[in-house]
Amino acid sequence: MTDDRLKKLAKILINHSLRIKKDDFFMISGGIKSAPLIKEVFEQSLEIGANPFIRTGFEELAEIFYKKASEKQLKFISPLSKLEIQKIDAKLAIISPENTRNMTNIDPKKQVISSIAQQPIQDIFLKRAASKELRWCITQYPTHASAQDAEMSLSEYEDFIFNAAHINSKNPIEYWKKTYKNQEKTKKLLEKKRKLQIFAKNTDLTIKVENRKWINCYGKENFPDGEIFTGPIENSAEGYINYSFPAVHGSRLIDDINLWFKKGKIVKSKASTGENFLKTMIKMDKGSQRIGEFAFGTNYGIKKYTKNTLFDEKIGGTIHVAIGLGFPETGSKNKSSLHWDMVCNLRKNGEVYADNELIYKNGKFLI
Repeated sequence: MTDDRLKKLAKILINHSLRIKKDDFFMISGGIKSAPLIKEVFEQSLEIGANPFIRTGFEELAEIFYKKASEKQLKFISPLSKLEIQKIDAKLAIISPENTRNMTNIDPKKQVISSIAQQPIQDIFLKRAASKELRWCITQYPTHASAQDAEMSLSEYEDFIFNAAHINSKNPIEYWKKTYKNQEKTKKLLEKKRKLQIFAKNTDLTIKVENRKWINCYGKENFPDGEIFTGPIENSAEGYINYSFPAVHGSRLIDDINLWFKKGKIVKSKASTGENFLKTMIKMDKGSQRIGEFAFGTNYGIKKYTKNTLFDEKIGGTIHVAIGLGFPETGSKNKSSLHWDMVCNLRKNGEVYADNELIYKNGKFLI
């Protein structure tokens, strides 16, 4: 894709999301399809004086790996990957799938083994990210596969991405800075609350958030962005939740997920499709059975479900409740090799109460 909007996107990623500066050791990773954006980011970071390097590949390799690798190979930790995550100053990951279902028939137990084995690298990443030693961002490059999932043409999907990112704003970076200011008011109010109760279709869930930090997301770690999240108290979740949209994880799509919680732990789970995969992921480790993140989606420029978590979890008027890993900067103590965001739509007959006060109704804050 040759598009002037790519130059603008690269500029935002470089100057706002990642704040690339002279001498930064900068990793850019992405699939072959994302080459035009990789090129723009690479060129602009060089002009700043950074030291960028590229990690690219093609997704068929993952399918081959999980089909052919022995258990020993699944558990192997690359010393080069470990060194990279210890040394880099910034990391950009560009999603650009050619086939969003390429892992559908892979044994989920193999994915679990590999995920658990990579925990030491994940721990280094989380520690450095929490201390701000490592800046990181995930973004999306438009491909036919993603456009098909969203039920759009490629040109429509390109417009969807750039509109969600507000590329066409007079000054996109200023737009995201203004987003920060607006969301900061809500964040400060939420940090005074102790307990949240969520009501929606087939949903009645209570979590506790006392003394947990809420994070204001405005285009730093994800781009495009738009959410406010925290890590609930690990043993606090009580009740049940139905996820309104199919949840995507590991290139699999799981539909009509229902989870039941008691003392913070998942005690029952159901799905109309992919239930075996869901149950396997939940059993990955102790932390995968608990909630690691609770968030409000605040990007009202994203209105449509697209089977892409990067966008779907940001839909204005939704919440997402992730099982597994909690982010240390929120105060979460939940550790896991899994982090799976699932979205619940509150735009119709949805309510959130904070300390028994109605603060959110039909997808909008009342406070």
